[in-house]
Amino acid sequence: MPTETERCIESLLAVFQRYAGREGDNCTLSKKEFLAFMNTELAAFTKNQKDPGVLDRMMKKLDLNSDGQLDFPEFLNLIGGIAVACHDTLVVKTPHP
Repeated sequence: MPTETERCIESLLAVFQRYAGREGDNCTLSKKEFLAFMNTELAAFTKNQKDPGVLDRMMKKLDLNSDGQLDFPEFLNLIGGIAVACHDTLVVKTPHP
């Protein structure tokens, strides 16, 4: 039986695969696939953006090798960044004496 962490990793792999390859290469997200992912899986974030160019800039920043696609490690940078932001916002810091 998989652990909670193993299930989380399996979920990340499954979500990436659900969007990757809709337009060809199933190992990367194209810009269109990235936008579909963001607008579906992270819709609350996307809807709260007042700047229509924010997703384009995110894609460019995440695309470390500048090939116009996001591979799985680049995708994980997005997930990791969001997780860190959530952690910083949601975790109550207990003061240390």
